[in-house]
Amino acid sequence: MPDFKAMAELRYQIRKFLRFSENAARQAGIEPQQHQLLLAIRGLPDAASPTIGVLAERMQLQHHSTVELVDRLVDRNFLCRLRSTNDRRQVLVKLTHDGEEFLEKLSLHHLEELQSAGPTFVKVLNSLLGDNLIDNPDSSSEVVKENVTDKPRKDKNHG
Repeated sequence: MPDFKAMAELRYQIRKFLRFSENAARQAGIEPQQHQLLLAIRGLPDAASPTIGVLAERMQLQHHSTVELVDRLVDRNFLCRLRSTNDRRQVLVKLTHDGEEFLEKLSLHHLEELQSAGPTFVKVLNSLLGDNLIDNPDSSSEVVKENVTDKPRKDKNHG
């Protein structure tokens, strides 16, 4: 039987962190989804290319919504578009120096919050999943590798 209290606590802790993150982004002068996009680009797995399709998948957004976010961040000089050297038809998105500096400052603030809230996350996750996270912290990296794709989303229900 599911542990509903632990599941509810996990959802609560995630929502608290997301609310912190949204507020921190706005206080820094950026929209939360723009911050998420900067982080998604900077934190892409090595095997993934920063194309609109890949970023749309990582953000769980439709292609056109991701293009709009990229446009706004290009206007702020946080991102630039480049042509792929392998396939000139492919457009890649890259953080500018300003984007890197902005993301680093905001990420340091987030890291402080995660260091504070992290033990509670671990405790709740371990209560749901057993001691797998502590016993085998690298097991989740396989899930990340399996979910990386260069294919754009086919699901049109996100926006």
